[in-house]
Amino acid sequence: MTKKRSGFLIFILIFSSFSGFSSAYAHSMFNSAEQSYGNYRVQVATAPEFPQIDEPSQFLIKVTKGFDYEEVDRFTMGIRVFYHDQQVDAIPPTSIEGSHWDFDYVWRNVGNHIVKVDLYDMEGTEGVLTYTFNMGTQSPFGVIFIGAITTGALVFVGVMLYIYLPKILRKAKQ
Repeated sequence: MTKKRSGFLIFILIFSSFSGFSSAYAHSMFNSAEQSYGNYRVQVATAPEFPQIDEPSQFLIKVTKGFDYEEVDRFTMGIRVFYHDQQVDAIPPTSIEGSHWDFDYVWRNVGNHIVKVDLYDMEGTEGVLTYTFNMGTQSPFGVIFIGAITTGALVFVGVMLYIYLPKILRKAKQ
């Protein structure tokens, strides 16, 4: 019985030494959104999903038309970034060939940002179409903190099982 408990303890210690496992899942990114307005749909995302402060990340934008989501040939778009209701950055209107616009961006503040995407002079619309999205960032220590909390919780569960499981099994046998 002690060999089994020792083996279980070693397993828990080895398992808890890994802060996470790398896996690929097919899902939409957490820091992404889409909105339809004026017969056009704008999709935004960031890569990585949670950008780090003062490190380059990418804005990924796609514009489609209609309910069958046809990709547009070209568009003109400007972006305004707000933090605590104050505009902290702006990207002037830029003409893009194709339906995708990927560009590098550096976030300066931790937390939620409101990103207003202005789509200019699209066919069948008058004026500017403004799409509003929430985008989040995290500090460089966010991933480390989440990993440490998860590891601590798993170690705690393992120790509790190691201590109390043999007593529970002994009572069950009696």
